Amino acid sequence: MHLAAHFPGVNNTTVWADPRSRSQIDFSSFEQLARTAERGKFDFFFLAEGLRLREHNGRIHDLDVVGRPESLTVLNALAAVTERLGLAATVNATFNEPYELARRIATLDHLSGGRAAWNVVTSSDAFTGENFRRGGYLDRADLPQALGSARPGGTPYTRAAEFVATARELWDSWTPGGVSRPFAHEGPQFTVSGEFTVPRSPQGHPVVIQAGDSSEGREFAASAADIIFTRHGTLEAGRDFYADVKGRLAGYGREADSLKIMPGVTVVVGDNDAEAQEKAAEIRRQQVSPQNAILAAEQIWGTDLSAYDPDGPLPDIDPVPDSGITQGRVRHGDPFAVVARWRALAGAKGLSLRGTVIETTTRQSFIGSPRTVAADLTAFVDQRAADGFILVPHLTPGGLDDVVDRVVPLLQESGAFRSEYTGSTLRSHLGLPEPVWKG
Repeated sequence: MHLAAHFPGVNNTTVWADPRSRSQIDFSSFEQLARTAERGKFDFFFLAEGLRLREHNGRIHDLDVVGRPESLTVLNALAAVTERLGLAATVNATFNEPYELARRIATLDHLSGGRAAWNVVTSSDAFTGENFRRGGYLDRADLPQALGSARPGGTPYTRAAEFVATARELWDSWTPGGVSRPFAHEGPQFTVSGEFTVPRSPQGHPVVIQAGDSSEGREFAASAADIIFTRHGTLEAGRDFYADVKGRLAGYGREADSLKIMPGVTVVVGDNDAEAQEKAAEIRRQQVSPQNAILAAEQIWGTDLSAYDPDGPLPDIDPVPDSGITQGRVRHGDPFAVVARWRALAGAKGLSLRGTVIETTTRQSFIGSPRTVAADLTAFVDQRAADGFILVPHLTPGGLDDVVDRVVPLLQESGAFRSEYTGSTLRSHLGLPEPVWKG
């Protein structure tokens, strides 16, 4: 299987009150988590991105992460203190240009000896756009033209697909033998030409990651990505997702192993299964504090719920659609449908408002003794629900210690995971072939 380490920070994963929780911005935190991942022979270290602090009721979201350094800068520094670990940056295709970003990622690939990866994301909200030179330039009604294609019916993935294709043309403008050739690209999104300044990547192309579960996201991953970062809650859901995405690859002339499916998961380890379950429940209670439960509900209801008891029943009022009470956060979908699901769940399980938030926001988790967790991780891979996992710890930076020290040795003992790195590039870790040069 493949394993990666996610540095928490964009969402409220981290348990801030734990005395072991440290800085989200000091380099020592990034370095410690990365060194732990490399000690565990993980494939790569993954940095998320947030281009603007979320706001709630007109002020910075109480539980948001303020410290968010730029991903590629952090990873270039980590390249100097790691030797084999892949280095994956989330960089937004909406607020960058192909030449500039291709050059920055290629630079990381050279500095790290072929360990760079790019998680391609797009943004569709004007709130984030206000941080950039175009101002709040993305009106949702104009999304097809602004973010997608020059014709109606485009999607954010239209821009992302052409962005990735253009970057690959730039990376291919140098031959494997080290000769630079002029490039020229003309398309609906980008018209660029000239000469690229960075020689061909040590691994051919940096690895491309795509995060998304929608049908459009799956299609984009099948056409252009090396890894898809996803989330699903059960083995059955994972198998369905796996079969669907792998089944799309043939339409692009690709083999099943050319795209790795890696859901984001949490792992809680205890001396025995009962202890681990108790530990996991306490972590969730800390992550979803009474305050956070109210904030989460307000994002669904679209109105002030401060008068409600988080340990009492769900609000008995209808949601206010499109209220904009929270800005900078991915929408939950139809608020009436979400409220209906929450009420049905709360009624069936006798849950409070806080209990419902805990139940509905739990990421796919592997909980148990080291042997139980190792067996469950292996089962997901053996039964084709995943090719591996991106582990999201609840503590920064020591949240992976239990997995690396207690679970990984069992995976290595069974032959489910590598005991040593056998190559130097991220593509070699993932078993991905070097792209054929298209001169």
